[in-house]
Amino acid sequence: MNAPYDGDRAQGTGGPAPYQGTAPGTPVAGQVPAPAPAPDRDPYVQDAYDYDPYRSQDLSAQDPVAEVLYDRASHPPPPPGTYQEPGPLYAAPQAPVHAPDPQVWAQTPPPEPDGPSRHLPYGDHATTTQFVGVDSLVTKAADEKPEPDAFAHLYRDQQGAPGTSTEDAPVAAPAPSKPAGRASSLLKSSALMAAGTIVSRITGFLRTLVIAGAIGVGTFNDTYQIANTLPTMIYVLVGGGALNAVFIPQLVRAMKQDDDGGEAYANRLLTLVVVLLAAITTICVLAAPVFITMMSPKLASDPQQMEVAVAFARYCLPTMFFMGVHVVLGQILNARGRFGAMMWTPVLNNIVVIATFGAFIWAFGGFTTSGVNATTVTAEGVRLLGLGTLLGLTVQALAMLPYLRDAGFRPRLRFDWRGHGLGKAARLAKWTFFFVLANQVGLVVVTQLATWAGSVAEKQGHPGTGITAYNYALLLWQMPQAIITVSVMTAVLPRISRSAHDGDAAAVRDDISYGLRTSAVAIVPCAFAFLALGVPMATLLYAGSGSGAQNIGYVLMAFGLGLIPYSVQYVVLRGFYAYEDTRTPFYNTVIVAGVNAAVSTAAFFVLPARWAVVGMAAAYGLGYTVGVGVAWRRLRNRLGGDLDGAHVMRTYARLTGACVPAAAVAGTAAYAVTQWLGSGVTGSLAALAAGGVALAAVFLVAAKRMRIEELNAMVGMVRGRMGR
Repeated sequence: MNAPYDGDRAQGTGGPAPYQGTAPGTPVAGQVPAPAPAPDRDPYVQDAYDYDPYRSQDLSAQDPVAEVLYDRASHPPPPPGTYQEPGPLYAAPQAPVHAPDPQVWAQTPPPEPDGPSRHLPYGDHATTTQFVGVDSLVTKAADEKPEPDAFAHLYRDQQGAPGTSTEDAPVAAPAPSKPAGRASSLLKSSALMAAGTIVSRITGFLRTLVIAGAIGVGTFNDTYQIANTLPTMIYVLVGGGALNAVFIPQLVRAMKQDDDGGEAYANRLLTLVVVLLAAITTICVLAAPVFITMMSPKLASDPQQMEVAVAFARYCLPTMFFMGVHVVLGQILNARGRFGAMMWTPVLNNIVVIATFGAFIWAFGGFTTSGVNATTVTAEGVRLLGLGTLLGLTVQALAMLPYLRDAGFRPRLRFDWRGHGLGKAARLAKWTFFFVLANQVGLVVVTQLATWAGSVAEKQGHPGTGITAYNYALLLWQMPQAIITVSVMTAVLPRISRSAHDGDAAAVRDDISYGLRTSAVAIVPCAFAFLALGVPMATLLYAGSGSGAQNIGYVLMAFGLGLIPYSVQYVVLRGFYAYEDTRTPFYNTVIVAGVNAAVSTAAFFVLPARWAVVGMAAAYGLGYTVGVGVAWRRLRNRLGGDLDGAHVMRTYARLTGACVPAAAVAGTAAYAVTQWLGSGVTGSLAALAAGGVALAAVFLVAAKRMRIEELNAMVGMVRGRMGR
């Protein structure tokens, strides 16, 4: 029979004898004294784990590898007085002496002992040892100060020391407000620039309306358009593209790295632009007949038109100098976070030009009554229009000076260009020059073909089918891209440059995706609106120019859907510029310009003269469609194979799906109203209103069903602001 264990077999037979010659309770050398038996001990439990030779040692000192890898800054040991020695394995936990009282909100902490309550290795003292680990050396997390408790004043009556009045206790300061996030900052900057761009574009349209009312939209206006386009083309070719794309990242780096905040670098750049443009402007004014012949051989073949065009060009070409000064001053302000000036100052230019052509109408009459052309215009009239155009750009450039003074920048002429980074920027600008050259070559081809086709079509009784119609439709077509895409990316570009400089490809990708998706909410509906409502838009805006307004509407419809790839191309190329890669945009522009020129040439020879410019407008969008495919693939490879393509394509696909039925309904409604009321001012206004309401209503309903998150966010923001 098995007898139960009685716990006395160690003292009986068969058990080990106790140590001899030793008094009870006296420890033997080399042995650890047995623990005192606990009261009410369970006789069936053996103290198998009571033997602990390291009980008095630090637990972290048992493993030297863990001790080396242990980051005491992130996980410091308990402070003195809180370390609890290990107790028996199966002993019940002791009740804490200072247990929390549920009736007291702020419990008084337990008192600290007089000395340290634990031992640290290597002879360190617990009250004086300060641990520094990986977090402090790498992330500086230990330097972060905890935010004060905003509700500490509620517990002052319990936190005050005995005998201290609660009224005299200091009140905890409220938590500091956090700075606005990057999305809020971008929205504010984009809203400021969008407002300036909207006003500028509105006054720009008023400008084109007054010009059309003064000199029409036929071949006489073509001579002014060529002369007024020349300085922009030459300026962009010799330095405008480099200023916009290359020198913004350089200015940002100079502000970040130079001791003076980049002011000296900006002044050197300003001096270089002034000297370079002054020399080029002088040469171009002398060579004005050569440029007119190059731009339009058909126009140069008529002596009277050639004489007027050269006179216009010699007044307009000096504007490139003030154009360059305005751009470089605006980029200096943009690099300092002042985005509004560059968008608002062109309003002054438009006002001056509007006043100039208004004075021409007052002096010589409107186009419908005067029928002015190259043979009937007087020298005084040409001088008035030319000087007014030059004065407008001059005022626009000089208006930047107060903004610079407010930003703390003082313009100075500095000629110490060598060894200050301008050479690097010039090498980067080399490819930008080729980029602009390829683009301008395509523009020259289109200008030559459009003026030729317009001249032939006007003799056939179809005015408004030349380069003037092309430029006016292009100006209206580019307005959404200038208001939305350019404003968003101008605010994002300095941050993309910083992220690229820091090697943060994910941040660059996120910003580009943000720019694409945010701009698409407005760009895609506007593209379909131009396709459906182009004719009533043009006949309403250019009603004072005669029968040529309807032809401008057809050109606008042909531009229509090309607005989508045009906007995408602009955003994607900013990614290459942020990495100071100007070679890839050059190759991409060669492709775009080549497709545009080839298809435009085909349209010129295949289509009748009246529809040739319409085909050229469609070729413009087709060229950018091909260019977007090439640029997207290259930028995706540059960013590690990820450009957030699925998210971006889903947004554009849903917006397009919502716009297709909306454009069909809007076009049908506008056509019905036009057939009923005619294509005059009243009919065009009614057709545009009916078509616009139909397009907006159908689009919003379809977009809501498709759950387009970017549109929902914009609508929610607008509702929130209106609710205030």
